[in-house]
Amino acid sequence: MSDFRVRALERTDRPQWAPLWRAYLDFYRAQWSDEIANATFARIFDALEPVHALVAERGDELIGLAHYLFQRSTWLLNPQCYLQDLYVDEAARGSGVGRALIAAVVGAARHAGAPRVFWNTHETNAVARRLYDAVAERSGFIQYRIDPLG
Repeated sequence: MSDFRVRALERTDRPQWAPLWRAYLDFYRAQWSDEIANATFARIFDALEPVHALVAERGDELIGLAHYLFQRSTWLLNPQCYLQDLYVDEAARGSGVGRALIAAVVGAARHAGAPRVFWNTHETNAVARRLYDAVAERSGFIQYRIDPLG
């Protein structure tokens, strides 16, 4: 029996959500922006957006988050599920929170009829990769990027 639960993000979670998301962005050395944070939070609650969020909660404290979205694929009939952000507070790591958040995203994808859940992580993220290797298979694809605005 775990001492936390996973649930959908609620609007009233904003004060606890923001520091978790900021810590995630800091981990990846991504720039924090109030404008982007506001847009991201708003998208989660916009029925016309494909963005969703789950949180892990211990007592009254949020200890983890997962942002996921559904996207079309030219290879599949139903949208696939992209787990874009997964973060667990350092003090809660190793207690099954990350695994539970992934399982909850997989459950949401199954409920939505999405045949695939996928995500990326940095090759140096050894701690997360141990979990990911235990719960999923590596696709073998390598990601390439071009910044057309930069």
